[in-house]
Parts: sequence; C-alpha cells; structure tokens
Amino acid sequence: MSEETPEQSPENTPEPAADKGADVPPMHLSVNPRSPHFDQAALQRGVGIRFKGRQRTDIEEYSIPEGWVRVQAGRTMDRKGQPLTLKLKGPVEAWFEDLGDHAPVARLDD
Repeated sequence: MSEETPEQSPENTPEPAADKGADVPPMHLSVNPRSPHFDQAALQRGVGIRFKGRQRTDIEEYSIPEGWVRVQAGRTMDRKGQPLTLKLKGPVEAWFEDLGDHAPVARLDD
C-alpha cells in the first residue's frame, strides 16, 4: 500500500476535458457572415490556421474533425457576388493568436 501505482501517481493523472479545451477556437469556423459556422467573437480574437504543416492566412472556412479548409479560387465570383472557393483536404490545426506563441492548439488527435 505504500507504493503508488502508475494510475494513481500525480504526474500520470489525466487533465479534465474542460481544462484541455478551454481556450481553443471552434472546431468549425467560417469568415462568411451568411454561414451557420460564423462566429464574430472568435474571429475578432484572431485565429491562426496551420494546414498540412504550413501556416495559412487565406483560409475562408475550416473543419478540424472533417479535415478540410476552403480557400478562395483567385478572384472568381459566383453569380451572387460571393467568391468561389476550393475545398482542400488534410490535417488542420487552429489556435487563438491573442494568446501568444504557446497557445493551446485545436487539432484532431489520432
């Protein structure tokens, strides 16, 4: 009884889920106000996006669980005046830029 098992030691206790994801961006976010995934408060804070290991600033929309981003296809517009977008698939990571260099990152953990 005097020995601690690995499951009970303080350094191996898992973090609560609320603390782990407390200050990370939404898992799906869009810059288009017409989208149901638009979140003005999150966008005002500044969201950094890393797609396929490269930081991108031209992302129109992303979905971390589904693993895709939407980027504008040049200057092409549709008939309603909205930019045409391309859906690119790959690993996506997002973080709030106002938290500095060591901000918690939202990503799909495999």
